[in-house]
Amino acid sequence: MPGTTPIEILDGGDALALDLPVRGRRRFHAIWLRDNAWDEATRAPGNGQRLITLGDIPADTRIASARIEAGQIHVRFEPEGKDVAFDLGWLAGHAYDGKVERGIGWTAPEIETWDAMLGADIPIADFTAVGSDREALAHWLHGVRRFGFGKLTGGPVENGALFKVADLFGYVRETNYGRHFEVRTEVNPSNLAYTGLGLQAHTDNPYRDPVPTLQILYCLENSAEGGENMVVDGFRAAERLRDENPRGFDLLTRWCARFEYAGSSGVCLQSRRPMIELAPDGELVGIRFNNRSAAAITDVPFEDMAGYYAAYRRLGEIIDDASMEVTFKLAPGESFIVDNTRVLHARKGYSGAGSRWLQGCYADKDGLRSTLAAIESEERKAA
Repeated sequence: MPGTTPIEILDGGDALALDLPVRGRRRFHAIWLRDNAWDEATRAPGNGQRLITLGDIPADTRIASARIEAGQIHVRFEPEGKDVAFDLGWLAGHAYDGKVERGIGWTAPEIETWDAMLGADIPIADFTAVGSDREALAHWLHGVRRFGFGKLTGGPVENGALFKVADLFGYVRETNYGRHFEVRTEVNPSNLAYTGLGLQAHTDNPYRDPVPTLQILYCLENSAEGGENMVVDGFRAAERLRDENPRGFDLLTRWCARFEYAGSSGVCLQSRRPMIELAPDGELVGIRFNNRSAAAITDVPFEDMAGYYAAYRRLGEIIDDASMEVTFKLAPGESFIVDNTRVLHARKGYSGAGSRWLQGCYADKDGLRSTLAAIESEERKAA
């Protein structure tokens, strides 16, 4: 019939195929469709959570019939005798047929890797603006999601102001360092971060499992000479290693490193994770790199250890390459946030003259992503 979407029931009802707008012909399994039904008996109307388990759906579920009506496909499932309507746009957005195989170390579409050429694209926003304008907040959070870090300017110069940054999108993650930690010179410090020494670019707390996924650093005083902050995109560093040394990349993703911290009384944190972490389908999802907290590597076989260390050394060289770093110096009232599973941060050494006082805390990026997704959903509904 002209103007309708052709439907074909396949394999005795185990699946169906239909032509979708933009996406073309796509197939869907009966069990997948039934599991993703949005009727009130399957999903709670208020929050969309499933009311049934997969075990409540018959294993021999099949499609008895299907028809298109008013932008929806109406499917009848047997042996339940259940009719469910699916929006064609929703199916187009969730089609899994015809997925293109991606190479090892691919990154999600919303991520853009970068180096020192990032320049004017650094996500920078005014503290007051993002606190009062949801659109401005969404724009800044989008940049943080895209690049893995962002700056705020014009914030209050007051003790604990960093909590107001976390409040913009989520919650503070408390650790053995407390709800926050002070970054200033100390005598006999428990952590090298509390000295005036320069620090190699690193991810924080690799000895935790899971690691805090966001770190916030907030400047209250900064009259010391030096002490500039640097950030390096660990994903870009991993891409460079993969492109020039595929075997070394494979070794750092296949074998686990070990990390440990026991610098405080009653604390002995340990983790075992790869320096470059991939999802099962090859997506690049995490970087753990911190020479100060590296423990003895014992999980790599003898035959691979030399190659592993060569790749480890090369990854460090790439991270230390000046062409990879973005450098800035925070003024009082300024802060920055980093995705601690991706972006390495560092600072140059600074002198004992003047004063340097930053406060830091951890948060988790599920809150950031949730806040951004909620604002984006509100904007789509309003459009």
